Amino acid sequence: MAAISSFSSHPNPNSNPNFISPMLQPYLEQQQQRIQSDPPPDDVTRYDAVSDIYGRDSSAATNNNSPIHNPNPDPSSISPMLQPYLDQQHQRIQPDPPSDEGNAVSESGSINSLTSTNNNSTVSNPNSNPSPIKLLHLSFNQDYGCFATGTDRGFRIFNCDPFREIFRRDFEGNGGGGVGGGGVGSVEMLFRCNILALVGGGDSPQYPLNKVMIWDDHQSRCIGELSFRSEVRGVRLRRDRIIVVLEQKIFVYNFADLKLLHQIETIANPKGLCTVSQVAGSFVLVCPGLLKGQVRVEHYASKRTKYIMAHDSRIACFSLSQDGNLLATASSKGTLVRIYNTQDGSLLQEVRRGADRAEIYSLAFSPTAQWLVVSSDKGTVHVFGLKVNSGIVGSERSSSPDPAATSSSSLSFIKGVLPKYFSSEWSVAQFRLPEGSQYVVAFGHQKNTVVILGLDGSFYRCKFDPGSGGEMTQLEYHNFLKPEDAF
Repeated sequence: MAAISSFSSHPNPNSNPNFISPMLQPYLEQQQQRIQSDPPPDDVTRYDAVSDIYGRDSSAATNNNSPIHNPNPDPSSISPMLQPYLDQQHQRIQPDPPSDEGNAVSESGSINSLTSTNNNSTVSNPNSNPSPIKLLHLSFNQDYGCFATGTDRGFRIFNCDPFREIFRRDFEGNGGGGVGGGGVGSVEMLFRCNILALVGGGDSPQYPLNKVMIWDDHQSRCIGELSFRSEVRGVRLRRDRIIVVLEQKIFVYNFADLKLLHQIETIANPKGLCTVSQVAGSFVLVCPGLLKGQVRVEHYASKRTKYIMAHDSRIACFSLSQDGNLLATASSKGTLVRIYNTQDGSLLQEVRRGADRAEIYSLAFSPTAQWLVVSSDKGTVHVFGLKVNSGIVGSERSSSPDPAATSSSSLSFIKGVLPKYFSSEWSVAQFRLPEGSQYVVAFGHQKNTVVILGLDGSFYRCKFDPGSGGEMTQLEYHNFLKPEDAF
């Protein structure tokens, strides 16, 4: 659930809501253009003209025969993903959907950074419905600096450090229980820019459950959609790719033109399990295989596929390190978490959450892959020390205590004599939470901190001691569903 750019062990530098990430500068300097497609007879695929980032109508800025002018005087600063938009004139693009996929619709739109605002009037009056808000979805963005929530009325975006609501969009529900009711069951951010992927959800979904809507919050409207013949179970975004997860299939699209690049068949995947790396130039995708307990690893840069029999039981949760070199997996038993090398599929380490069965909700690596955090339905968040010896581990590791030294059982000296349980590697630090809610976890941008989000609206920031371990210290708590806590 937690999506995974590069991490920093320092606080989030975006304390200024008008701060623009260098990653987003090309988007801000880009002028918009019209794009049209030549759809097949049974599909509807169109690209409509929209206003550029300065509010001018792109159709008035250029005629049908003139190429699109690139206002950026430094072409070297343009993201490769966006180059097709800047170079092309009114060209025809065809998504080429598979046999069980429906329509693909997209309109060109500009991309900008998200800034704080409490103006919700672009969609609806958020106070028009006094009933309690129902939370349908929680997920971090790719660098864990923000998180998104889907509700029965729309969606909201929050900053993690410092904690604050960035903006919200509440839709006018029709109250009839059908499409257009306001419910958003999935929100996937693209780092900190204004482009999001939305899927309807709840009793009164805003959009059909079989469609992925590409939302541009700069325009406060959808600028594209991907339609399928079955319900969408999950969406993952990279700067260059859109990944859509169905019950037994996964589709990989090029972000620039929505062209289908790859489709993968999986075992039944009702939770929409899928994760992707975020380092530029190294695209790794992990999804369930075709067998129980199996995961499939796609290395797109080297065009290799690796299958790993990770567990005997069905896969319940997994997570990739930022560069895609390490994979953590948990099964439906929820007692053990295993760490694999994605290059060769070898098992690097096995850690124990506990002896009783549990449902694992989320897993996340620290920025340096020195730590792993785990949440489950038992109400305890665990931090494990990792022993992996890889080039992805930074200098911070060499100056810190060996986490494995504090996490092994005191009876490990009789390994091989007593059952495996007694030689297990246990968590270094723990944090107790109220049971009865689902929690997703990630490491904070401050050193040795963990951020915990609950479907009950809870936000925790905790700190652990890598030397002594034990109970984590709570630094912060908020309920992000309460109006008085917004902004």
